[in-house]
Amino acid sequence: MPKPIVENDTARLEARIPAQVYDQMQRAARLRGMTLTGYLIATAGEDARRVVEQAEIMRLARADQIRFAEALIDPPKPNERLARAAKRHAELIERR
Repeated sequence: MPKPIVENDTARLEARIPAQVYDQMQRAARLRGMTLTGYLIATAGEDARRVVEQAEIMRLARADQIRFAEALIDPPKPNERLARAAKRHAELIERR
């Protein structure tokens, strides 16, 4: 069972970066009134959240949302191929 996330848990991150990039991040952190660590957590954390969201959340156009909802509410009848596949699946897989 996974261990619950506790806010006080931390991990160490080390990275070699060009001095110019380091200086720029330090300056950006100061401009925001943050420590470099706080700045990195805020900016990298937000970018990581956005990247994961883009990979895991499917966005549909309004027309597609409506078609999807209608298919859930009133699903189409199974065609011949789906009926055969369901029968094969039932023959191959034991119910528990």
